[in-house]
Amino acid sequence: MIDSGSIKLLMNWDIKPGRDEEFFGFMIREWVPGVTKLGLQPTGSWLTIYSHHESDNPQIMTEGITDDLLSMREILNSGEWKALHEQLLQYVTNYRQKVVRTTGGFQI
Repeated sequence: MIDSGSIKLLMNWDIKPGRDEEFFGFMIREWVPGVTKLGLQPTGSWLTIYSHHESDNPQIMTEGITDDLLSMREILNSGEWKALHEQLLQYVTNYRQKVVRTTGGFQI
C-alpha cells in the first residue's frame, strides 16, 4: 500500500470522434483550473497523434501529483472531482486511472 511521499494520479483516455475542439476547450477552461484548485498539480500531458480508437494505446495520457496519499484520497472522493470527471466523460472514452507513488520518471 502507498503510505508516504508524493502521490501521482495517472490518467489516460481517447477523445470521442468529432469532439476534439470541444475537448481541448474544456481542458483549458475547466479541467486544468479545476484540478489545480482541488490541489492536484498537473505535471504532464501527452497526445498520441497516431493513435486510433480501436488500439490499446490511449490517445491522451496525463498526470498530476499531490503531497501525500491522504490529499489524493480527499480529492478523488470530493464532489468537485466527481463533477469534473463527469464533465470529462462527455468528451472522452476508455478512461482509466491509477494512483502510484511518485518515482520521478515517466510512469505507466
